[in-house]
Amino acid sequence: MPNVTVFDVNGNKVSELALSESIFSIEPNVSAMHLMVKAYLANQRQGTQSTLTRSEVSGGGKKPWRQKGSGRARQGSTRAPQWYHGGIAHGPKPRTYGLDVNKKVKRLAMKSALSTKVLDGEMIVLDELKLDAIKTKEIVKVLAALETGKKTLIVLPEKDDIIYRSARNIAGVKVSLVNTLNVYDILNCNSMIVLKDAVAKIEEVYA
Repeated sequence: MPNVTVFDVNGNKVSELALSESIFSIEPNVSAMHLMVKAYLANQRQGTQSTLTRSEVSGGGKKPWRQKGSGRARQGSTRAPQWYHGGIAHGPKPRTYGLDVNKKVKRLAMKSALSTKVLDGEMIVLDELKLDAIKTKEIVKVLAALETGKKTLIVLPEKDDIIYRSARNIAGVKVSLVNTLNVYDILNCNSMIVLKDAVAKIEEVYA
């Protein structure tokens, strides 16, 4: 069973916390994590791009010149793809890029991502994080005390607007809840700060 050090907001060691071996100490499955990241990025695409085909471009109803005798190539419409202001051939049309992932693969990918962070020493457990008012400087102080990386993910057990609004203007910092946590955000950060209560919730959800 892996143990991690619990820190306070000043970067001091408070205690040790035993993590669930079935969640934070499994053999990371790279294929499952890759599939989840691929699905996450695909699902972010709106798929609203669209071009006009020759039937959708205005004009072009009249044959530009007669079929034979002019010496020029035969043409049936000035809205064919080879013409200026013509329609686009094989252009993009609105579509869904979303990918479906099996529920078991999702769970495996999440456990693998969490285990990877623990294995690499990039998961920091914080005793508690409370602010009386919205102050970005306070979050900056906490990050400096914990010596976090360039990209930091803060995982909260429940919604806290004060913390979210205090951290949202800091470059490279993202705040997430346990129920909105995803594999991409976990792997994309250099440091993952998880509140002690959030660890308990993660173990409850993925046990």
